[in-house]
Amino acid sequence: MTIPHAPLALIGGSSTLSIQIPEDLNLDYVKTVDRDMVFATPFGDSPPFKLLELDGQQGPRRVLTCRMHGWRRGVTRANASRQVFWVFAQAGVKRILAEGGVGAINHLLDPRDVVIPHDYIDVSMRKDVNIDDRYLLVMRDAICPDLRRLLTEKAREMWKSGRIFNRGIYVNTDGRHFESPAEVHFYRLGAGDVIGQSICPEVYLAREIGACYAGFYMVVNYAEGIVAPWTHQELSDIFYNQSQEVGELLFAVLRDLPLESSCECRELRKATLLKEVYEEGLDG
Repeated sequence: MTIPHAPLALIGGSSTLSIQIPEDLNLDYVKTVDRDMVFATPFGDSPPFKLLELDGQQGPRRVLTCRMHGWRRGVTRANASRQVFWVFAQAGVKRILAEGGVGAINHLLDPRDVVIPHDYIDVSMRKDVNIDDRYLLVMRDAICPDLRRLLTEKAREMWKSGRIFNRGIYVNTDGRHFESPAEVHFYRLGAGDVIGQSICPEVYLAREIGACYAGFYMVVNYAEGIVAPWTHQELSDIFYNQSQEVGELLFAVLRDLPLESSCECRELRKATLLKEVYEEGLDG
């Protein structure tokens, strides 16, 4: 199957898992062009993608979207991420939005608050996940300031269920288990605000393919040892009752994104020097 061209992408996470995107949102400016598109990649068959067309403020625009790519049975999380971003690279994707549920490390955060992080700490074991080894990835401003700004504007306009924080540190762990109270305490001492399992390696792979990346993360529970023990019922209520609000907000961002970006994200991908040195050593 041929991968269609699309400059925008949306990675659906746990916050929209309970609904069909975009069908259940009833947005008159979004239509589904194609669905259930599975592509062969060097890392295995991709998850199903949808191709969407939006009537944007500056004209029609195409969006590739897939959901919860990291939870498919028999597929490692590393390969799941590689599959998705390899498809994005072939499609010419230049801007990526992601969403998901996170736990609160910062004791001032409450469930249904939203954090749009500006940085991350990666304590996972997946740091070597890559598609192409030709690049040196500079992780300064790893999360696109332009996308963060528009996410914040839309959240302040549309999010009614909690507070909005336009900066924060996302601590990325492996899961699937939740973290222990001692681990959470350690991450809090390390300046973490929220904890989750998806921003890495996505933030690396986005930079590797030359795309801007930012995420919208809803607090769904207190991390272990913070404020109060989380309950399964509250987690369920959030997942099933906030999905519509999250989806509508993300599509409003995709609709209103300027066609031209002013950020420096693409300039922070450099040709690696190590490969050149290694190849010169072989020639010598």
